[in-house]
Amino acid sequence: MSKGDATRQAVIDQAVEIAGRLGVAGLTIGTLASASGLSKSGLYAHFRSKEALQLAVLGSAREHFVDQVIRPALAAPRGEPRVRTLFERWLVTSSSGASGCLFVSAAAEFDDQPGPVRDLVVKDHWDLLDSLAQMYRSGAKDGAFRDDLAPEQFAHDLHGLMLAHFHACRLLHDPAAEAHTRYTFERLLQSLLR
Repeated sequence: MSKGDATRQAVIDQAVEIAGRLGVAGLTIGTLASASGLSKSGLYAHFRSKEALQLAVLGSAREHFVDQVIRPALAAPRGEPRVRTLFERWLVTSSSGASGCLFVSAAAEFDDQPGPVRDLVVKDHWDLLDSLAQMYRSGAKDGAFRDDLAPEQFAHDLHGLMLAHFHACRLLHDPAAEAHTRYTFERLLQSLLR
């Protein structure tokens, strides 16, 4: 990695942390310059616009989520072990730090803001739902899950559960959030098993 690439990645990492606190919409070249000690012109050379910075932050957050949640789940055996690994990794990610899940906050920020940032957030959410449905399909194909349920319903239910968990942790600071989420996950999982 070149020095310029390393600098850019360090800046993106800091921008992800800032976006976790201020939101993706609140992230600007100016706020990043103040936090990083770099000049606005230096940051502009890396990103060219606030929108390009926001897209880079979301791309980095997506890579982190895939590395921390999706890949470990796909490495687990199909069926219940894969879904449990996914759930456990996602639970940790959604509960951690200020940048716990930029996709949830970005979805709320950009849901009615047309443009490339919203388009990327929508694409990433559809990709996640498709991945969840595919995990269910592979488990059903191997006989671990019921084959009379729609994979898309499983994806919707699990995604909804994780959104509720994020809300309970981040907004409500509910000390029982994890216990409630685990209970609901077990009920969901039991409904899928043959």
